[in-house]
Amino acid sequence: MTRPSLDSFRRIVVKVGSSLLVDPRKAEAKRDWLAKLAGDLAALHRRGADVLVVSSGAVALGRSVLGLPPGPLPLEDSQAAAAVGQIALARLWSETLGDLGVAAGQILVTFGDTEERRRYLYARECLNRLLALRAMPVINENDTVATAEIRYGDNDRLAARVATMASADLLVLLSDIDGLYTAPPASDPSAKRIEVVQRVTAEVEAMAGGAASLYSRGGMRTKIEAAKIANTGGAHMVIADGRVDAPLSRIAAGGPCTWFLTSSTPVTARKKWIAGSLEPKGVAHVDQGAERALFSGKSLLPAGITAIEGGFARGDCVVIRNAAGGEIGRGLVTYDATDALRIIGRSSREIEGVLGFKGPDEIIHRDDMALNGD
Repeated sequence: MTRPSLDSFRRIVVKVGSSLLVDPRKAEAKRDWLAKLAGDLAALHRRGADVLVVSSGAVALGRSVLGLPPGPLPLEDSQAAAAVGQIALARLWSETLGDLGVAAGQILVTFGDTEERRRYLYARECLNRLLALRAMPVINENDTVATAEIRYGDNDRLAARVATMASADLLVLLSDIDGLYTAPPASDPSAKRIEVVQRVTAEVEAMAGGAASLYSRGGMRTKIEAAKIANTGGAHMVIADGRVDAPLSRIAAGGPCTWFLTSSTPVTARKKWIAGSLEPKGVAHVDQGAERALFSGKSLLPAGITAIEGGFARGDCVVIRNAAGGEIGRGLVTYDATDALRIIGRSSREIEGVLGFKGPDEIIHRDDMALNGD
């Protein structure tokens, strides 16, 4: 199958690992390499794509500043290194992208930010606002507060979660290998790189090696897990060698890599998730005019709601019922039930006056809604 073109994607998440960004011999950032990668990112940005970066490197940079020894660190030393290194990492990205006219915005996330729905929505809104303002979010796990029990454990899976949260249509994992091979290439000279993976099957997962294999510890298993997360969320994924100069340009030019394809899109995947995976916490009853507006692609505004039921919180799923009482869809609410009750039937212009703060214009945004027939 023909591999996709990098220029066809509108929202791209690029994951950069510590080994690519930090020179272990000098314990400092590879600035020349980063400048070329930033050039690639800026080029995507200039042509109109939304670009997000998931960057490791805080602990690696911080440990050198603090004089910590190589090898695994105790949790408290790792957290201290992250605290120091995160400042250096943020400055590095800010200066490098700033030199190219691109504003960088730092976001530190914890496991709960992508797994707990209320926090997920706040993080998603922040990402969307930064992108709307044409800034480039640079995201990392908040290693200063994360513990072994409540962390992602690797930035491949974090990047996949971010791609899903941001409704990205492409995830790029820059690695120290140029793709998925039929067997570990270091130990099997006959191993061949796979150009395109149509679907992650048990056979594909087996190629990544078992839990105790050297290949697995090198990260291929986590990349397959990332592909499953990204593909389920409607994003394609590509693994490519990040050690080369301008690695994204190399992908665009047809360089060696492995594509993991999905038949879904971020929008359809999100709607399936809302329609089938969430337990409704309440009901929103709408009038005929609102029903017509919803099926023409509009969001659900307070003016179109005649009544609500349930003690739902912001971010919860509610059932949408028409004037006859029939279920016409489901969606994620932007207000708690107590606030929603105060503004139903009113114009969006009245929200601030009623609630005392400027909230969203809609009770349920169209992107957070799954109607019957979607």
